[in-house]
This record gives sequence, structure tokens and C-alpha cells, in this order.
Amino acid sequence: QVQLVESGGGLVQAGGSLRLSCATSGRTFSRYAMGWFRQAPGKEREFVAAMSTTGGTYYVDFVKGRFTTSRDNAKNMVYLQMNSLKPGDTAVYYCAARSGSSGLGKYDYWGLGTQVTVSS
Repeated sequence: QVQLVESGGGLVQAGGSLRLSCATSGRTFSRYAMGWFRQAPGKEREFVAAMSTTGGTYYVDFVKGRFTTSRDNAKNMVYLQMNSLKPGDTAVYYCAARSGSSGLGKYDYWGLGTQVTVSS
């Protein structure tokens, strides 16, 4: 069982930056691929970024060049650095973990999410 707790969301103006953090429980964090998803009001949850157990990263096209995900296995933490934020990035952001090395595929564990609001 893996527990995930996101933090770092908030209100920011367009063009600004935020860094989301995800704290995880468990001693086998390094064995899980980690992902970030988001859900805007009235929309389905969508994939944003992921990092494999070996450090490979994946990004959806609309965040490439603006968002960066990273992980610190020693601290059981994963991060999402978001730059050049746009109003369209407004959503609840979720951290997720999946068993296995690849960052792509079905995710098994989810956090409760953190709200990110970007004002124009």
C-alpha cells in the first residue's frame, strides 16, 4: 500500500510558477513509477507527466517545455515544477503511483489532489 499526499498548489498569475510536491509512504518508493494528472471543472482527469523508476520522463504535449517532473528516492518525494502557467492549467492536480518501471499504464495509488488556480 502506498499513500500519497500532494502539496504546493495555490493561486498564481498567468506566467508564474508553482512547484507541486508529493510525499509518499512506504519503503519501496523507488520501485514505483510516479505520475501527475489533473482534472479541470467539468472535464475528465488527464495525464500530465510521469517518471519511470529509472528516471525516464514523459509529458503530455501541452506541458512540454513548461513542466518538469523529478523524484528524490531518498526522501520518498516526487515533484512537478510548473513554469509559464496559463489559465488553462487551472485544475486539481493529482499525484499517482504505479507498480512497475514504466511511467505509462494504469496507476494503482492516488493522492487526494491539490488545487492550482491560474488567473489571467
